[in-house]
Amino acid sequence: MNKKLVKWLMLLLVAVGIGAVVVYRDQLDASALQAWIENAGAAAPLLFMLVYIVGTIFFFPGSVLTLLGGALFGPVAGTFYNLTAATIGAMLSFMVARFLAADWVANKTGGRLKQLINGVENEGWRFVAFVRLVPLFPFNLLNYALGLTRISFTQYSVATYICMLPGAIAYTYLGYIGREAATGGEDLVKKAMLAFALLAVVSFLPRIMGALRKGSMLAVDELKQRLDSEEDVLLLDVRTPEDYSGEQGHIAGSKLIPLEELEQRLDEIGDYLEKPIVTICRTHNKSGKAALLLAQHGFADVHVAKMGMTDWNARGYPLQQ
Repeated sequence: MNKKLVKWLMLLLVAVGIGAVVVYRDQLDASALQAWIENAGAAAPLLFMLVYIVGTIFFFPGSVLTLLGGALFGPVAGTFYNLTAATIGAMLSFMVARFLAADWVANKTGGRLKQLINGVENEGWRFVAFVRLVPLFPFNLLNYALGLTRISFTQYSVATYICMLPGAIAYTYLGYIGREAATGGEDLVKKAMLAFALLAVVSFLPRIMGALRKGSMLAVDELKQRLDSEEDVLLLDVRTPEDYSGEQGHIAGSKLIPLEELEQRLDEIGDYLEKPIVTICRTHNKSGKAALLLAQHGFADVHVAKMGMTDWNARGYPLQQ
């Protein structure tokens, strides 16, 4: 069969499947699905995994299926079935996107999108690990998006399986607790406390990963060298407008975004998602917080100017008022 025809048929199948899920999502009955799988007897695990895999490809909410897996199979087997099925679904979505459009994307993209794709490809499995541990983007959409890059399929698959494990454990256990509560299981209080503890750990992962991704402190001497060499680095001043124009002044070419506004204005620095950013303030208190926030939102190369404008002024480097 003609390759182009196969691509069009596959694209049509995916589009119809996703469209059907979007249209009928509110009518899908999780209780009926649970009863159907339970009635499958020994084949229940395989049937559940098949449903999860197809659901992942067609954008069915993964959290619903993960909770269902915990309710059906318990915390241990449920985690294995959930994680395995989600990973297989993610792998298939990745391969579909790569087969359908990777060559077209490679030939047609340029500018900011090309820089973003190159940055993702340069990080490879580390980027996959980060976005699996810190869900910046919807899981189903991300599977297809990563297929458009040239990230190794093996690295993508392994990083996906390993780094989705914490979330799979937490949400599977939560589904198990829901089933226990409905059926009057024993030690509900202890089990519920453990479930909330697991969720707390998962919710804290973005902060941990942000701290790991945040770059090292940068002495102002090195900062000046990088600026003098006209390196493409964004110097982000996170002080208030009054401080920016005040006694300490500011560095020529720096961009002012106060720390309090940074999260709402990230789109203004989107071109530097994969490029170096140096945050600066009076010392390095606010700039350290800013660097952590940027790392948590996927910025890959963030550094903090050590002692900031205080050290810059002390060394007599040029200023703008």
